Amino acid sequence: MESPYRKYTPWALADAARISLACGNEYRKDACDADLLQILDMYVRLEDYFLRDTDEDSLGRWLLRASGEQMTYQEPVFQDLARAAAMLTQTAGTREARCLRPGWEEELLDTSLSHYVGIAQLLWASAISCAGRFDRDSLTAPGAERICAEIPATTIMSVAEKHFVTDTAAFRQANDRARMTTDPLLRRYEYNPLRGTPLVKGYGLGFLAPVSQLIPAKASPLGIYYTGVARFGNAFAQDLGDLFEAYVGRQLGLLPDATVHPEIVYGRGNALSVDWIVVTEELVLLVEVKSVRPTAHLRLANEQRVDEVKRMLGHAYEQIDNTAALIASGQKEFTEVPTDRPVHGLIVTMEPFHIVNAPVQRPQLPATTVPVTVCSISELENMVTITDAPVGRLLLERAGDAQRSTYALREALPGHTHARNAVLDAGWDSYPWRHAAAGQVPSEPAGTRL
Repeated sequence: MESPYRKYTPWALADAARISLACGNEYRKDACDADLLQILDMYVRLEDYFLRDTDEDSLGRWLLRASGEQMTYQEPVFQDLARAAAMLTQTAGTREARCLRPGWEEELLDTSLSHYVGIAQLLWASAISCAGRFDRDSLTAPGAERICAEIPATTIMSVAEKHFVTDTAAFRQANDRARMTTDPLLRRYEYNPLRGTPLVKGYGLGFLAPVSQLIPAKASPLGIYYTGVARFGNAFAQDLGDLFEAYVGRQLGLLPDATVHPEIVYGRGNALSVDWIVVTEELVLLVEVKSVRPTAHLRLANEQRVDEVKRMLGHAYEQIDNTAALIASGQKEFTEVPTDRPVHGLIVTMEPFHIVNAPVQRPQLPATTVPVTVCSISELENMVTITDAPVGRLLLERAGDAQRSTYALREALPGHTHARNAVLDAGWDSYPWRHAAAGQVPSEPAGTRL
C-alpha cells in the first residue's frame, strides 16, 4: 500500500468522477495527484448506516451495499467478453426470437458484435497505455494500419462516439434521471452513468476514461443487455433469457462423465421441470436458470430488497424443490433420472448475487428439502472445467460443511486442475485481436484470476 496507485480503487474513482462531472465547474484549479488521493481518502471515510443501525439485519444491508459497490469490478474480463459472442452469436435459442434475429448486431450496435467487442478492447488498451485517453489521431499513426485493416477507422470512431462517449451535459442529465434517493450516504451505491458511457469528451485531447475498467464492461453481456433493453424493451430481455438458458446447457455439456437432460414436460397440464437435470455418479444436480441481475433495490439495500430478491429468485427455489419431489415420487416422465443418490439444486444467474447464499440473505428466500446454491455464470464456467476431481463430489463436500456451504460457489473451486473452457475459447476466437492478444490471455481455465 506504499504505492499510491493501489489506492485508486475503481469504485472510488468512479464516484469521484461522477461527482466531478455532475457538480464540478471549469473555473476551479487543475487537480494534481495529491488532490485525487485526498478525494479518495475522503471517499473511504464516508459513513455507512451500518455504523448507526443496531438491528440484526444491519450487517446484511451493509454487505449488500459493499458487495454491489466493489465486487462488480472483480469479475474476470476474459470471461465477460468471451461470453458475449459465445452466448449471443454462437448459441441457438429454443424459441422464436423477436429482437435477436439476423441483422440485430448492426441494428443495435451499428457494427458486428465481433467488431463492437474489438472496439471496446481497443479503447480499453488505449486508456491503459495512454494515461486514460483515446485519441482519434492514433488511428493514423505509424503502425495503425494493422488495426484499421481489421476494423475501419470510420467504424471505430462512429461506434465509439455513439455507444461509449458522453459529454458533461449529457452525463448530468443521465445522472439526474438515475437518482433514486436524495440520501447522501447512499449516493455512491446508485447507478453511475459512466457504466453506460465510460468515455468523456471535452476534457483535453481525444476521449477521457475516468475508470478504464468500465470500458470492457460496456461490451459484456450485461452492457449489451442494457443497450438492448433501452432500444427494444422487454422483448430483448426475453430473447436474451432464452439464449442464456441454452448457453448454460452448453456449459453443463462440458462436464466430464455427466449426463445432461433438458427440462422435462410432465403431467396432464404439460408442466415443466427445472431447466436442466445433470446426472453424475455422485449426485443428481437440478439446474434452474435465471437471466437476472441485482437491481438498484439490492445495491441500495432499501426496504424493497427482500421482495426484489424473492421476485427474481424465489420461484427457482420452488422449482428445484418441486422437481426433486417428482423424482423421489417416481413420476413416470422422470424415470431416466436415478433415485439412488443425493439431489442438489443449482440456480445459475446472469450476474453474481454476491451474498445470496450467506445467512444474512438466504433465510429471505423459500426453504427447500434439498441443498440449493446460487451461482453466477462465471462460476459455472469455471466449475465445469475441473478435471482432477468429480464435480459431484466437490458439491457434496461443500454442502456438508455448514460454513462453506454459505459462501459463494467460487470459494470451492480454486486449487484444482482445469481444462480450457472450449465454449469461451470459441467466443474469444471470434474477435479481431485474438492473435495479437494471445500472449496476454491466461492459459489458466475460465474463472481464475486474470
